[in-house]
Amino acid sequence: MANSRQDIENWIAKTAMGDRAAFNQLYDATCAKLLGVSLRILKDRAAAEDAMQDSYVKIWKNADRYSANGLSPMTWLITIARNTSIDRLRAGKNMTELGDVYDRIPCDARGPEELAVARSEAERIISCMGELEPKRRDAIEGAYFGGKSYADLADQFEIPLNTMRTWLRRGLQSLRDCMAR
Repeated sequence: MANSRQDIENWIAKTAMGDRAAFNQLYDATCAKLLGVSLRILKDRAAAEDAMQDSYVKIWKNADRYSANGLSPMTWLITIARNTSIDRLRAGKNMTELGDVYDRIPCDARGPEELAVARSEAERIISCMGELEPKRRDAIEGAYFGGKSYADLADQFEIPLNTMRTWLRRGLQSLRDCMAR
């Protein structure tokens, strides 16, 4: 059974109060996704697992900083994992080939139904990414999956930094709109 946004927000709130059981539930519900984010950036399973562990330490220590303000709690968690992974990537740690992404992720306890739903969601995201203008799609992929900074992307596309920020913000909004259809 998939966990709701409210479940995740509750676990974060309880984690902020030092509730280890809630933290364990949060971990079980989100670790596969955060590991996937780290794998996509670091391209090495061991490095991604280390980054994910660091991410959960940050989540434990900073859970009190999350506030349910209309933004998805998964966005907050993914941002922590993404930034931790990018920090590792920039530090030059463990940059090797990806390996077999389809190996069973140890913390993933989802059943066949949930895997099918996740696969369907992934297909929807890929389809929505395909609707974006190619340069903007490439910029989003570079920022959120390639570990590139906004400044690096602005240089790559030879546009001002603020224009890159606008591209990314509008591109993400287009993705949200597409996913809501």
